[in-house]
Amino acid sequence: MKHLGDILLDQGFVTEGQLMAALDEQAERGESLGRVLVEIGMLSESQLVQALASQVGMDFVELAEYPVDRNAVSLVPGSMCRRYTVLPVSLLDGHLILAMADPGNVLAVDDIRTAAGVPVHPVIATHDDVIQAIDRYCRADDEIDDLTSAFESSEPQPLDDLSGLSDHGDDDAPIVRFVNLLVTQAIQDRASDIHIEPAENDLRVRYRIDGVLHEMQRSPKQIQGGVISRLKIMSDIDIAERRKPQDGRMSVTHNGRKIDLRVATLPTVWGEKVVMRILDNSTASLDLRDLSFLEDNLETYSESYSKPYGMILVTGPTGSGKSTTLYATLNAVSRPEINVITVEDPVEYRLPGINQVQVNPKAGLTFSGALRSILRSDPDVVLLGEIRDHETAQIAIEAALTGHLVLSTLHTNDAPSAVTRLVEMGIEPFLVGSALDCVVAQRLARRLCKKCKEPYVPSEVELIAARFPWSPGEEIPTLHRPHGCSSCSGTGYRGRLAVHEVMRVTEDIERHAVAHSSAADISRTAREQGMISLRDDGWTKVLLGDTSVEEILRVVA
Repeated sequence: MKHLGDILLDQGFVTEGQLMAALDEQAERGESLGRVLVEIGMLSESQLVQALASQVGMDFVELAEYPVDRNAVSLVPGSMCRRYTVLPVSLLDGHLILAMADPGNVLAVDDIRTAAGVPVHPVIATHDDVIQAIDRYCRADDEIDDLTSAFESSEPQPLDDLSGLSDHGDDDAPIVRFVNLLVTQAIQDRASDIHIEPAENDLRVRYRIDGVLHEMQRSPKQIQGGVISRLKIMSDIDIAERRKPQDGRMSVTHNGRKIDLRVATLPTVWGEKVVMRILDNSTASLDLRDLSFLEDNLETYSESYSKPYGMILVTGPTGSGKSTTLYATLNAVSRPEINVITVEDPVEYRLPGINQVQVNPKAGLTFSGALRSILRSDPDVVLLGEIRDHETAQIAIEAALTGHLVLSTLHTNDAPSAVTRLVEMGIEPFLVGSALDCVVAQRLARRLCKKCKEPYVPSEVELIAARFPWSPGEEIPTLHRPHGCSSCSGTGYRGRLAVHEVMRVTEDIERHAVAHSSAADISRTAREQGMISLRDDGWTKVLLGDTSVEEILRVVA
């Protein structure tokens, strides 16, 4: 068998100098050569697997670019593909071509040969590629369509028929399977929210993926009562109450990972609408450097949260990632020697080592009441979910002035407006200037798919129409736009990034607050002192190739 190092040299993946350095490193570490090359960054995982495939005389496939045949995929159950980390990709000369992360798994090959009823020819792919391809091609959509067809052909049921829905539910009951599949597919599609919306003649299901809603399913009206009641049972919500909004919470297990969902019902003219927010606990453990701050903005923000006292506000509309930024800030400041207490409505993510308080207005525990109480619990850092009224704002300001670091959110369009908003809420202007240390405004824009984004040179007309920071006569920059591939489901975007506006409250801005200056005057002064506006931050990320002009225009006024 040919040596791996010779194969890597033949295929041009490494130079002779890199190979010699890796061999020296291998002698010290005692690991395999391939693993050493990957860990020191000389070789990608895909290149290593390709070289190993060549070493054992097997074919290697890049699943992101391979034309997968859906007829071949349909020959093997999705559950079996997930169990063995394999995916049938095509039929060739009567053989089923099977992409495998572990081609030495003889049991998997035998089981799939039996299930498909045809001979199997294994090929090698990287583990991550196989997992992503399974999520793309072994979808629950087909089974949901089959269930929908069965519902349409069955006898109509009353909207309040709850037959077959116990506290736990029979996993084989059609309604239970339908609900389980909707949730499973949403998690696989990286959705943040599931909307189940009754209409006059049917039941519509939409997923919010990367901040944009996509219609996924229309089902018969007759299953509406069963689906909504099933979700209420799972979320511990009163199924008999249909006249007022209710909130609940449920947990599911997906691929061995526990995922929480926050459930809200809303009465509409055609029945109760249900919205489920999928809470990914990995969000709560993010580092601030993962939130796409520009270096200058991150440095300004870091100076503020590193202080022992003062108030930091994160502003923006609902769904702009404010909570994620605050959680990442808590991760940065939280240490065993300080006492961190949060007041939230609701507590979305459970954080280890932090005291979290859930607001309960029915029991008399409001934001202001909880905040007043926790200030007697010797906190060093206080996170307040949202400043909603004068009383809450007043206590938060006083806490910031008496030696506490206070983190909170406020609904404003930009950072300078936070100063005027607090004054409008009845806070004395001189207190606002003294207590407030930093304001971060943010929006979420979709990130261009790294695999298919394409460079282009825009026209002068396009740049002028978008108010891009470019002047006639200057060289036109090369930008990127979405294209669409199997990795991003044809949208051209995968994931999201934050666009920020970080304003440090300086003495000049304090004077503006005392003088009751407008938000425009405060903004002008902040920009003169180095603040990067939301739009300019967005344009920088467009120039970096992270997002598109259209996305920045969509999220920033």
